[in-house]
Amino acid sequence: MPKIVNHDQRRLELVDATWRIIAERGLDAATMRDIAAEAGFANGALKPYFATKDRLLDFAFEHIFAQTNRRMEAATAGLFGRAALRAYCHEILPLDDEKLAEARVAIAFWQKALRDPAKTALHERSMEQWRSAMAGFLRNEAEGTGGDAGSGGEAALEAHVGAIMDLVLGAQITATLSPAHHSPGQLVAQLDCLLDGILGSAS
Repeated sequence: MPKIVNHDQRRLELVDATWRIIAERGLDAATMRDIAAEAGFANGALKPYFATKDRLLDFAFEHIFAQTNRRMEAATAGLFGRAALRAYCHEILPLDDEKLAEARVAIAFWQKALRDPAKTALHERSMEQWRSAMAGFLRNEAEGTGGDAGSGGEAALEAHVGAIMDLVLGAQITATLSPAHHSPGQLVAQLDCLLDGILGSAS
């Protein structure tokens, strides 16, 4: 009787292997042969799932984006306004080894997206989801506290969300390149400083 293959599971195993190799060795080291070996497959076994390494990179980015979103959902459950926004951002900031590895994959993806409109569009769709969530948390904070998070209208709100996005995404680069100056404690302090500037001191 032929062996039943779970193709979805195999695809996930290959994506897992891809992002681990990229995180540890860089994009150029993530050859199809090495990815197959990391996942425990023969080299030719990749072709039915991913014809090229470039396609695998897309799936690796989508995979870490989905992982981050699942953590965000769990971290913000039951929270409101500033607390929810802070917890949400903590899941993007490279505050531990797993998130730092995800940041390295994101950087590899950005490098390709610079010259690939399809990857640029994929990234923009993903980031728009985060921007929308952050705007919602800022609105909730203003509504719940009577504060000024929403003062200045939508233009100010968009600027605040942009500043937060620039901090958390920029931290993925700076923490990778200059870890001594971007420790988890320093990154959290930077985020809190920015939120204080937008929302007022929490103390």
